[in-house]
Amino acid sequence: MVTPADSALADAWRDHWSRLIGLLIGQFARPDLAEDAVSDAFESAARHWPVDGVPTNTGAWLLTAARRRVLDRLRSEAVQRRKEPLMVVDDEMRAAAAAAVDPGAHVADEQLRLIFACCHPAIAPDDRVALTLRFVVGLTTTEIGRLLLVQESTMAARLTRAKKRLASSGIPFATPAAARLDERLDVVATVVYLAFTSGYHPGEGAVPLRVDLGDEAIRLLRVLDGLLPGRAVVRALLALLLLQHSRRDTRLDTAGALVLLPDQDRSRWHRDEIAEGVALLESLAARGAGWTAPASDAAAPAGRSAPAGATATADPTDSADSSAPSGRGADPAAREPASPLADAPAPGHQTRLATEYRLQALIAAEHATAPTSADTRWPVIANLYAQLEALTGSPVVRLARAVAVSEASGPEAGLQLLEGLDDALPRHHRVPAVRAELLARAGHREAAADAYRAALSLVTNPTERTYLQSRLTSLGRR
Repeated sequence: MVTPADSALADAWRDHWSRLIGLLIGQFARPDLAEDAVSDAFESAARHWPVDGVPTNTGAWLLTAARRRVLDRLRSEAVQRRKEPLMVVDDEMRAAAAAAVDPGAHVADEQLRLIFACCHPAIAPDDRVALTLRFVVGLTTTEIGRLLLVQESTMAARLTRAKKRLASSGIPFATPAAARLDERLDVVATVVYLAFTSGYHPGEGAVPLRVDLGDEAIRLLRVLDGLLPGRAVVRALLALLLLQHSRRDTRLDTAGALVLLPDQDRSRWHRDEIAEGVALLESLAARGAGWTAPASDAAAPAGRSAPAGATATADPTDSADSSAPSGRGADPAAREPASPLADAPAPGHQTRLATEYRLQALIAAEHATAPTSADTRWPVIANLYAQLEALTGSPVVRLARAVAVSEASGPEAGLQLLEGLDDALPRHHRVPAVRAELLARAGHREAAADAYRAALSLVTNPTERTYLQSRLTSLGRR
């Protein structure tokens, strides 16, 4: 049973984690101590709130507790080093903080300032992403590792390395000068994207979706677009997230079970967000090019649905780019006509990442603008995924491409694209889940059952486990 204290603690974590980290770093210029202090404050709240009651201002309570932890640590360090009076320590802390931390007034948003600060170029790119997901989003080491497709031990080492570098190298944990914001823009965009993805990337807990993370990611992109107007990477990512987030109310049924894309009630999708996403894509198109929504009679295999267990895989919001060998030769679907916006150059601050996000947004737009599931232009989507795989070499993109190719050209064509993905994506349950569905469609029921069992042995989220078990049961197997 969830108590009021439990609910208050969960709300406080969501609302105050990154704010507290940012405030402590701003005051003390010690990001390594800030995280530990905030974690300790939440542990203290978990002990005291059920007994003493939830404070009226939970954020202030947590900030006071966390600040005390930092002061205790700093005083202890100073006493060990020099045995100097505590008052001197306080003065030195304030002076060091003032000297090391740029208030970043040109970036008015508190969370965005923290993201830019975490993305310092002196920190390795992968470490920047991991550090920001920890400090800003509050994800655990396990959750970050799952999101970035790396082992938990590897992710723990990455986070430790980044924190030590911050603590020992004198890197100013500060917002860059306004003229240098663009230098960190791609990493900032990547972090915002992954924060959004984490909301739709079920972990081990019972809650399969975190809509609030999607809301916050979109809000941050709007702020970023105002701060750095006209940047293609920001506009393309905003289009992608709006198109994906527009389906948030239909991803679960009333019992909390996952609802696959073909079965979602399209009348409940947020059409205003879809329209805005499409308009952003139009703004990125070549001069004079326009967006052409799929007609209801668009050529597509009638009556087909997306492979079971593959909704998140085929959905760009659940893709995390990772290095992998490039794909095989082009499949027949990849030679079909592309989206009318796919070949148009995007103006503005153009990067490879902007192109990647734009391709993903075009895929999302194909799904969002299809009147029905049967009207989905799968050959166009397969073409876009082929371009995306050529650009990124990502095995997750290959997995999504296999789904699209199976819809356009049949399950056997999709199964061919799955070859080698078990090695590229070890312990990724969606690989055997997609294989299971395609095998079932191809009539290989026993092999499909084995693949579902493999997926069940890897999945960690209870909601996804329930769904995969139901698919296995539908084959008459256990």
